Amino acid sequence: MDRFVTREQGRLVRHSFSFGSSYDPERVGFGPLFALNDELLGSAAGYDAHEHRDVVLVTWVVTGRLAHEDAGGCVPQPAGELAITRTGSGITHSERADGVATRFVQAWLRPDAPGGGPHRRTTAPDLGGGDLVVVADEGELGIAGAAFRLADLPAGASVRVPQARRRHVFVATGALVRSSLAEPLAAGDAFEVTGDHDLAVTAGVQTQLLVWSFDA
Repeated sequence: MDRFVTREQGRLVRHSFSFGSSYDPERVGFGPLFALNDELLGSAAGYDAHEHRDVVLVTWVVTGRLAHEDAGGCVPQPAGELAITRTGSGITHSERADGVATRFVQAWLRPDAPGGGPHRRTTAPDLGGGDLVVVADEGELGIAGAAFRLADLPAGASVRVPQARRRHVFVATGALVRSSLAEPLAAGDAFEVTGDHDLAVTAGVQTQLLVWSFDA
């Protein structure tokens, strides 16, 4: 799918859905997922303190190192680390590249229930098994029937995407070979599937996948 692009000094962002001044009534979200931003920051670029409320932020650092600062202090998030933030009734935070050029992918989702206290967890999942790994489930996300999976696939490896009513597959790095899809997919490409039919993908080179599934 084509993506919207925001270019500012020190920052290049590609948006999978309508975001900011970029709007397409046909691309406002996919189930509870309403933003998927692929961000490239220069070594000192980022976002000053800003507020979020009643949204779940899922941040995966692809390369570099991101510095996240909120009321609890400043925490570095290096490549290969995932952060899940439930903002609840409100948080104020900043995000900046921590001295090196940094690429990260951040998803925004609507939780089932508003309010509550904020919570943030970071983890460095083990993706060495060459399969999809559940890194956030419905309980942590606060979204019934939702799951987030990651995979780091060697060239030639195939995985079956678990069945769900809605599935969103994003190629963070590498490429998928042509299979049942119309075209091969390269880094930054994504596809959406509705319905619970079988779906398998194969990596053409070392490939990192981010996979959302929604049953509700």
